Amino acid sequence: MLGHAPEDALRQGCWRKLICGASNQDLATVTDLAWVYTRAGIHCIDVAPDPAVVAAARQGMAAAFKLGQPPPWLMVSLNDDTDPHFRKAHFDPRHCPADCPRPCEATCPVAAISPEGVDMARCYGCGRCLAVCPLGLIEERPWRLQRSQLLEILEACQPDALEIHTRPGAVAPFTQLLTLLQPLLPRLRLLAVSAGGPLDQLIPYLWQLHGLLVTQPVSHLWQLDGRPMSGDLGRGTAHAAVALALGVSRHGPPGLLQVAGGVNRHTHALLQRHGLAGHGGKPPAVAGMAFGGAARQLLSPWLTAAQARGKPLHQHSDLADVAVGQAQDLLNLPAGLIAEKTPAYCRP
Repeated sequence: MLGHAPEDALRQGCWRKLICGASNQDLATVTDLAWVYTRAGIHCIDVAPDPAVVAAARQGMAAAFKLGQPPPWLMVSLNDDTDPHFRKAHFDPRHCPADCPRPCEATCPVAAISPEGVDMARCYGCGRCLAVCPLGLIEERPWRLQRSQLLEILEACQPDALEIHTRPGAVAPFTQLLTLLQPLLPRLRLLAVSAGGPLDQLIPYLWQLHGLLVTQPVSHLWQLDGRPMSGDLGRGTAHAAVALALGVSRHGPPGLLQVAGGVNRHTHALLQRHGLAGHGGKPPAVAGMAFGGAARQLLSPWLTAAQARGKPLHQHSDLADVAVGQAQDLLNLPAGLIAEKTPAYCRP
């Protein structure tokens, strides 16, 4: 038995999304991530609004495709205003002291920092290096598309879905972006809205956006961003997104819920503990999970080994098989969704 189609996974509560990074332009890594997680049963792959990145993801998805397997949706992330997901680190390495212990290199989860500076393609804006530089030499630089370019780029990308990153209080820029996107919305399979923050601010804001979204010609999903870009840091980060999900499921507007920001292999157990993951055949309050930093860090050893050999990961069967197995374990959706191993609410 092959995997669920994305729309079925959403409806049945076993949706899984891969976040490649809204400003990640490392094409080789994006291709390999897309290949591994497509093989592992992912339902959606979220990438930067860059035609080259979209092409790299599609290349990986196509190489991984099995006859009869529903293909993942390809999602492109946008922001309506300033957002930490759309930034990159920058510093001038000529200003670094020769005896600096270089904590920036040690803390970077994607090895984007070297004695030559920041590899801008790899950097996805997590911001961890900003706080550890002993001389404060590292700055953040926004990375965003000009609105005049946006429709042209999205037409070139032809995504299946879009995600808008927003924040409480940003009704005006959100409305402006939604208006700009009107020509594309009827063609989309899904419009995700990603937001976080204190519940007393987030819930009223989501209700405001709900009033705008119910009239649109596309289904929407609330992505609850608990602790942005932190899923690779450990068990503790999983709590923030689950706490948001609890509050929004009780007091927020209608709509599918997906947890993100701090999501890792511990998140599903937390959802179950709080009664959000469904039980006894009942669909869960939370439709699914989005894996970002945890998904990328998990594959880092295999990606590095493949790059050292000079070929993509999927061309090395010894590495690729292990990587796919690791990805399946993280997603909690075994390859093929074998019925006897699949939760009742994920079975057809």
